[in-house]
Amino acid sequence: MKLRFHTFLPQQSTGWRNIVQPWIERVEKESGDAIKFEAYPAMQMGGTPAQLFDQARDGVVDVAWTLPGNTPGRFPRIEVFELPFMMNNAERTSRALWEYMEKEATTEFREVQALAFHVHSPGVIHMRNKLIKRPEDFAGSKVRGATRLVTKLLSNLGATPVGMPLPAIPDALSKGVIDGAVIPWDAAYPIKAHELAPFHSEFAPGVNSLYTAAFVLAMNKRKYQEMPDDLRKVIDRCSGLEQSGRMGAGTLLGDPVGKKAAQDRGNTIHQIDGADAQQFYRKTAPVEVEWIQEMEKRGLDGRSLVQSARRLIEKQGVKS
Repeated sequence: MKLRFHTFLPQQSTGWRNIVQPWIERVEKESGDAIKFEAYPAMQMGGTPAQLFDQARDGVVDVAWTLPGNTPGRFPRIEVFELPFMMNNAERTSRALWEYMEKEATTEFREVQALAFHVHSPGVIHMRNKLIKRPEDFAGSKVRGATRLVTKLLSNLGATPVGMPLPAIPDALSKGVIDGAVIPWDAAYPIKAHELAPFHSEFAPGVNSLYTAAFVLAMNKRKYQEMPDDLRKVIDRCSGLEQSGRMGAGTLLGDPVGKKAAQDRGNTIHQIDGADAQQFYRKTAPVEVEWIQEMEKRGLDGRSLVQSARRLIEKQGVKS
């Protein structure tokens, strides 16, 4: 059985090598090569990153790996994991995310067969012309954010947020369309952000991440249901809580590569801690308050969802 796999990352990226490819190889191996993938990285089957979920839903592709946040407001419950300073360990937070989706959001991805949910490693600030040490340093800067909550976070910090997909960042940086971007080290290296933005600010070890983004590994529901029982069981074994943790851990593998590339160029890397970190906490706190209010308007108990997410993260041994 051949399965068409589609995503936005290029094949040479650390995300492909550390997250996507290991899953593909595991499924093929556990199926005894009864399942084989036709892999289409870098949107080779056409469309935009924002269309990946619908491509899996509609059967244009069989499996897609994408960010629900590419379609703002469509998947509200999963957004709680993208609130500021929610996590500091991608592997354990990804396990918590799977549990949360099973507990709080069973209907949110009912149009597909959800195989895994995960978050990426801690978000880092990358700037072209200045170093960010405190929120006020963002003044006058146009900064790319991946999802609507990240752009809200940037606005609260004093930046002018610009939403765009990851592949568009290098061109936007080189042309001055944006002054910086918030992306993890893992994603910075493949797009050469360290060459275009030589000033980097990360939060110190022990301090929660400025932000993260949530991902879903989604399979066409009909394709899943039509599989022979033995092959469907292979997919099941390569899905769920443990697979979500593996994918979160995969994002961590690329961080040292991205950071070393910046260090090797002599770039400036600053760690935000102490009183400066507290300023970031205070400035971004309204994002959570506003999100809870938005959820209430949609008939959801936003406060309860935040509390549930934090409990599950703590259960996995991650401070929040």
